[in-house]
Amino acid sequence: MILTRTPFRLSFFGGGTDYNSWFEKNKGLIIGSTFNKYNYISVRKLPPFFVHKTRVVYSKAEEVKSNDLIEHPAVRNCLKFMDITDGLEIHYDGDLPSRSGIGSSSSFTVGFLNALYAYKGKIASKLDLAKQAIYVEQELSKEHVGIQDQILTSFGGLNVIEMGPGNQFQVSPLVLPSEYKNSLESHIMLAFSGQTRIASNTAIKQIEKMNDGSIHTQMCTIHDIAKEGLSLFKSNSEMTEIGKLMDKAWQVKRSLTDGISNENIDEIYQAAIQNGAYGGRLLGAGGGGFLILVAPPSKHNKIKEALKTKIKVWVPFKFENEGTKILHYEENLE
Repeated sequence: MILTRTPFRLSFFGGGTDYNSWFEKNKGLIIGSTFNKYNYISVRKLPPFFVHKTRVVYSKAEEVKSNDLIEHPAVRNCLKFMDITDGLEIHYDGDLPSRSGIGSSSSFTVGFLNALYAYKGKIASKLDLAKQAIYVEQELSKEHVGIQDQILTSFGGLNVIEMGPGNQFQVSPLVLPSEYKNSLESHIMLAFSGQTRIASNTAIKQIEKMNDGSIHTQMCTIHDIAKEGLSLFKSNSEMTEIGKLMDKAWQVKRSLTDGISNENIDEIYQAAIQNGAYGGRLLGAGGGGFLILVAPPSKHNKIKEALKTKIKVWVPFKFENEGTKILHYEENLE
């Protein structure tokens, strides 16, 4: 029996510059972090006593006689990539809902690959897990995804990802003084909009516009804002400046294509700003999911009160530093 734990992620600056269509030609920069909400994946060898060979349990339960009949694309393609044909029992549990802008799909792929390496009695590096998760999602599953989610959820912690030009990236930890990092943590509010969405639907439109050059100026601005954000963090700037720069980035991002924001999201965001938030953004590709706000702790209750009919779930935010991890390992005994 193997049990892995893999965190979810959020990005502060640079979202969208991690699409290959952009950074391979223009460079990209992401400042992001994982936080202490996770997915858990358990894997064990299934004895051959059942009608089915493999059972996969997530939002639905699949029982199949061959692993290539599994509907879940990440499960099917990770097993294919790892050349595993054994019958398995696979369970997924998450602290937060999927399709909500927190990198849950890539977190799953990273965590599942980690579990499958352990199943084969091997240890994979954080870098290998990130690269292989990118390959599985982009090449085998044909998902329209960037590369920040796989990297951030694999490595864990607060990181800077520099990408391109060309198909390469570099990951560096963003080291902040404890007092400053604690202040940042205390200013962050994480709200669930109540809307889930399929990120690739929005991503396809954005990638098409990157390829035809129609949003080149906006993408350059997002990249420049990310560089400015990195400078602010390194100089331990006031949270007002961090929040206002996030607001600037959000205004650019929401203009990239239809569907990134909507009337409900706009109303939530404006109410938060009017009640004391410095700035924020919708996480992920857009269209729903989680909203991050930067606001002074003294204003948190006022913001929550103003949004009590719009936001039902506020998730306490705390940084985490471990990335994907094996929580339990027990060899299969034949």
